[in-house]
Amino acid sequence: MTFAETCNQIFSRSVCDYHLTDNVDAPMHNPYPDHTIESDLYCKNWIDVVQWHLEDIIRDPQIDPVEALALKRRIDRSNQDRTDLVERIDSYFWDRYHAVVPLAGARINTESPAWAIDRLSILHVKIYHMRIEVARTDVTPEQHGRCAAKLAVLEEQLGDMTLSITQLLDDYEAGRRVMKVYRQMKMYNDPTLNPVLYAKK
Repeated sequence: MTFAETCNQIFSRSVCDYHLTDNVDAPMHNPYPDHTIESDLYCKNWIDVVQWHLEDIIRDPQIDPVEALALKRRIDRSNQDRTDLVERIDSYFWDRYHAVVPLAGARINTESPAWAIDRLSILHVKIYHMRIEVARTDVTPEQHGRCAAKLAVLEEQLGDMTLSITQLLDDYEAGRRVMKVYRQMKMYNDPTLNPVLYAKK
């Protein structure tokens, strides 16, 4: 089984586990041992699933403004947690591939492997929810057809992304691509770099 296929199994399990309660406040029960890449992948997807639902909730036009602000700040924290976890997953790949001697003409990728896996994780959440939309019986045939078409595209994308991540990791291992990691260096959460925050000191 390839690494990307392992990701697919873990992400699918996480999405299903979340929907046993379908509650953004439900505790995560990570089934994988601590300090393993499998545990990090499960946690990564759990963050994505919870955030998906937080984004739904905050778009309620009747939401209380105070509650909306609290949710917005929770989403901000979730985004930072997501970024931190993706960078930890990238450290796993750095440890695995940085010592590979690049071949002549080896290329540099536009994104690190963990950010590709981030998109794969979110794709699993999209597919789960689009399948729900396709299964609805309270919509018009036109709406059903649009959702079915979207689901077909998402499922094709899942296959393509699984293959492309596999090919990327194969290229790193063979030296056809140079392993490089660029950290996000987000500034707005850093009180020393966000001018709105450091101006208040």
